[in-house]
Amino acid sequence: MIQRKSEREIALMIEAGKLLASIHRKLATMIKPGITTLEINDFVEKTMNKYGATPAQKGFRGYEFATCASINDEICHGFPRSEKLIEGDIVTVDFVVDLNGGLADSAWTYPVGNITDDIKQLNNVTRDSLYKGIEAAVAGNRVGDIGAAIQEFIDPYGYGIVRDFAGHGIGPTIHEQPNIPHYGQKGKGLRLKEGMVITIEPMINIGGWQSKMDDNGWTARTQDGTLSTQYEHTLVITNGKPIITTDQEQEGLIDL
Repeated sequence: MIQRKSEREIALMIEAGKLLASIHRKLATMIKPGITTLEINDFVEKTMNKYGATPAQKGFRGYEFATCASINDEICHGFPRSEKLIEGDIVTVDFVVDLNGGLADSAWTYPVGNITDDIKQLNNVTRDSLYKGIEAAVAGNRVGDIGAAIQEFIDPYGYGIVRDFAGHGIGPTIHEQPNIPHYGQKGKGLRLKEGMVITIEPMINIGGWQSKMDDNGWTARTQDGTLSTQYEHTLVITNGKPIITTDQEQEGLIDL
């Protein structure tokens, strides 16, 4: 069942989003050659706990960490580990904040030191495609309008749009209906309604779209070994411009 959220629920999710966005803004200054994704994970969890929140994905279907940290060809659900990041890597950090029952979910791909121009373009295009999808996420439109907006923007670059993972509804648990693919046809799919809360999270590969699963049963990576990027926001559907709860430029963020 797809649940439209009450004003109280949305208010809680907005507050969770502010904490999450504050953490991501801090990560942008922390992620450099030599840091490990376990160190990133520990910082994220400790910061959540400091502000009265918990990592919602820890324990979800047996997942053991507060974050997913996906490096280079890893598409999503990479395990944090003690391997040091090196110059030229990219790492996607994805996590869900639970603050007083309000949930927020956002992923961001970070460069590690200097990256090549083609990777910069992949990063920028993926991030821009997220906002193209958000523009289409208004009440009265359909799920397919979001995917079509992203696909129309991505296709001229020749990048692969991951098919095996999608955005989703969120609240009261971290994965709810509906699924939000990042490709599709305008006018197709479920109609969006005011009060729905969803994530849009395009995962874009510099090569083919196909993925394969690691033996750990969680980590997906590109089948051809090429790099993958992901950007994700949580947003509230309204009759006009959606509310991006995880916006890193919003007012009221914490200076960590």
